[in-house]
Amino acid sequence: MMPAKYYLFTDGSVNPQSKVGFGAFLLISDLAISLPEAKKLVETVSFENTSSSKLELQTLLWVLAKLDAVATEVIVYTDSQNIIGLPGRRIRFEKNNYISKNGKQIANAQLYQEFYKLTDRIQCSFVKIKGHKRSLDKDGIDRFFTLVDRASRNALRNS
Repeated sequence: MMPAKYYLFTDGSVNPQSKVGFGAFLLISDLAISLPEAKKLVETVSFENTSSSKLELQTLLWVLAKLDAVATEVIVYTDSQNIIGLPGRRIRFEKNNYISKNGKQIANAQLYQEFYKLTDRIQCSFVKIKGHKRSLDKDGIDRFFTLVDRASRNALRNS
């Protein structure tokens, strides 16, 4: 049986010229896992025609869609201010039908709608991670995040 609660670490790296990006994620059910074991569980996924904010969201949605049938609670660790702020922007987005003040649909509206649909079904908590800390300032959570940060950058570099 799969656990109902997960810890999800996500990050992404994009080449702004080609607009190709790689999202990396680590999905674990136990924070006591060793770093070498956790490193083996890091996965990457590529997206085309993306930007850094869009990629972070695409990566999160990709994982949440896979968890939709099994997870009841996910704690998401991210350095994406966009993702951290999305729950608080929902009412305004929906009230304005995802239309900006200048009458155009907001960028990534479909992704935001998918985010809200999935987070209605899966209880998600979002934890802001400060990226690129010095090693001596890192705690266990930061070390897990470093695994996905490195994986996304390496995947982009090797593409």
